[in-house]
Amino acid sequence: MSPSHPESPAGAYGWRPIIVIACLFFIIGFVTWLNGPLITFVQVAFNLSTVSAFLVPMCFYLSYLLFPLPATLLAQKTGLRSGLVVALVIMAVGIAIFGECVSMRWYPGALSGLFVIGAGLSLLQITINPYVTLLGPTEKAAQRIAIMGVANKLAGIVAPIVLAMLVMRNINDIASRVKAAPDAIARDHILDQFAHAVQVPYLVMAVILLVTAVGLARSSLPEIDISGSTSATPSTPPATQDDAARTTPRGPTYLWLGVLCMFVYVGTEVMAGDAIGAYGASLGLPLDQTKFFTSLTLAAMMGGYILGMFLVPRVFSQERYLGLSAICGLVLCVLTWLTQGYVSVMCVALFGFANSMILPSLFPIVIRDVEERGAQATALLVMAFSGGAVLPQLFVQLMPVLGVQSAFVVLMAPSYCLIVLYNILIQRRNRSRPVPVMMVES
Repeated sequence: MSPSHPESPAGAYGWRPIIVIACLFFIIGFVTWLNGPLITFVQVAFNLSTVSAFLVPMCFYLSYLLFPLPATLLAQKTGLRSGLVVALVIMAVGIAIFGECVSMRWYPGALSGLFVIGAGLSLLQITINPYVTLLGPTEKAAQRIAIMGVANKLAGIVAPIVLAMLVMRNINDIASRVKAAPDAIARDHILDQFAHAVQVPYLVMAVILLVTAVGLARSSLPEIDISGSTSATPSTPPATQDDAARTTPRGPTYLWLGVLCMFVYVGTEVMAGDAIGAYGASLGLPLDQTKFFTSLTLAAMMGGYILGMFLVPRVFSQERYLGLSAICGLVLCVLTWLTQGYVSVMCVALFGFANSMILPSLFPIVIRDVEERGAQATALLVMAFSGGAVLPQLFVQLMPVLGVQSAFVVLMAPSYCLIVLYNILIQRRNRSRPVPVMMVES
């Protein structure tokens, strides 16, 4: 494949790998962002408390804590293409398990299916994120990741709407009928019919993933070593890594602080995306409306990605935009706390805009600083995605004590403060060292 234009974020491999990976990110987004409406769905289908319903994101994101290290070892042995194929197959199995167990109204089995899906996504994230980061010049990595984010969040907009239209059309009516049921037998009959609607859509998703895995196995996607070296089939293009920007050794402090920032960031992303439905319901808004709220967050997030692709690095560096994004999050914390009803919900949705460029900026910043420890750093960053399991659970535990708005802000504001602190330290360190000689991409 001919080299891309020097100003293009695609790198020497051109746009074909970018398009293929973007399709995979669409799949990741579709599966991941179903969790938001699923919280409402399982709460009704299994007649659960809010705390029990929030086991959905907890089990899903907890897998990120357990599987990245084994996934890293597997990715190092299999290479990119084979690792992605295995990941898609694992996800297909998990989706099939979830659909079958929900249709049987067996909640532990449904949670185990989400855990398996998360295991597959761990392997997928271990390979995809460093691949996109290393595919071209590091100063344009945020642009490439933002392109992936647009695909991911486009799927996130579509997924809740599809689920709502297919299986949650009459959720308010179902909830009312369950409350009015004369006995347990009548109630279970209503819920059995409601839960069974999930079976076919999830079986179709599992088949689509398997077909995608077969297509990917036969593709000509360039191979990548998890440590950062790349090879292409059939020919190897010239290296495009900005090696000069990676010649200064860094201590472990910045790595661990970056991992902690990723932990709280993913927590805030899940809070804004998955918990927004519960947030709106707690403010008294009807379930027929709250089931669509995740799409609002994802739409705001996609808008932020598109804006970020134009501004980074043309107007702002990755480091500067990271800080601006976190400051925007702090402003939204104040507005969320001061407003009520639909206005407060819209402020929560706008966290998607604030969050959009945090991961695309944070991931390449951390990876750039670790040199030959890229595989370990990638595993730690993906393990940090488990923040999506912790913060939502803290939220539902604090809601009865502090109230929904105060509990939300108490968790979100310190997270953004930590990212601002990390950003200040990174920019101060960058100013204190000599400016490296930049290599010109061939």
